[in-house]
Amino acid sequence: MADDASEMEPSLAPILAQKSLKWVFVGGKGGVGKTTTSCSLAVQMAKARKSVLLISTDPAHNLSDAFGVKFGKDARPVPGVDNLAAMEIDPNGSINELISAGGDDAQEAMQGLGGVGNMFQDMAFSIPGVDEAMSFAEVLKQVKGMEYEVIIFDTAPTGHTLRFLQFPTVLEKALEKLSQLSQQFGGMIGNLVNSRGGLPNGQSFEDVLKRMEELRNTIGEVNKQFKNADLTTFVPVLIPEFLSLYETERMIQELGSYEIDTHAMVVNQLLFPKKDNPCEQCNARRKMQRKYLEQIDDLYGEDFHVVKMPLLVDEVRGVESISKFSEMLVKPFQEPQ
Repeated sequence: MADDASEMEPSLAPILAQKSLKWVFVGGKGGVGKTTTSCSLAVQMAKARKSVLLISTDPAHNLSDAFGVKFGKDARPVPGVDNLAAMEIDPNGSINELISAGGDDAQEAMQGLGGVGNMFQDMAFSIPGVDEAMSFAEVLKQVKGMEYEVIIFDTAPTGHTLRFLQFPTVLEKALEKLSQLSQQFGGMIGNLVNSRGGLPNGQSFEDVLKRMEELRNTIGEVNKQFKNADLTTFVPVLIPEFLSLYETERMIQELGSYEIDTHAMVVNQLLFPKKDNPCEQCNARRKMQRKYLEQIDDLYGEDFHVVKMPLLVDEVRGVESISKFSEMLVKPFQEPQ
């Protein structure tokens, strides 16, 4: 949870020290250093916890590029970093994959419906935000049974992330649609199932719906955890420019409406040109950055840990580079005089 205003140090150290945390989301507009920040936070978190999982739900999947290691849909250790594993979720899926998060039997049952199952799938995909819902279902399927003290999400750009967090509502609508279809086409489904020799393992279509309901209950529990500030926090990442600041403020307002805690942010790509620097563009950009940094301090200085990160000469890529960069998340960067 957020600390008192007097304790708002420019560091993510308080997040690392919050032992109750289970879920950490890192998000922001594209191109602001979101993945670099999430990887760096994960490296630091792995020093404070026994087991940390970093998950990318961004279709761009930059974790592999950032660490220089190929990650896939199965969690694998990050070489050179103890206690840290990473994985990249494919957000493209089907309603079968959503059902499979509730159990293999339910997945086989939906496949056994053949063409009718495809009709349900098409109906589900007509619901706005279902691509984010599929991504969330895949996350649940992957982390189910895994024991990690903390799970950190490197999220998709802002709009996708906000819909991602609305998943329980999307699933509820999908279940309602499926229920309506089952009532409307119950006789036809029964005849089709019988003609195909029944569903796998002697299941009925009601079994499929039951599995879906169980999945909904599981996600409802996760949703409760997301709204618990002791268990969950969101770390916005931005750069000191108008569009990034505007989108960050909008995101913080929406997170508040979802009752999701956020009390720390990372401001990336800060320029610190030396005095009498002849670079006209550098000085002009620094002047612009100062203007937006003042606005950031006015808006968030009393309620947020605002971490200010410099733009480096070298690219932040590879375990060694990320580890070095990550130190500045907990030990504030000192602006050169």
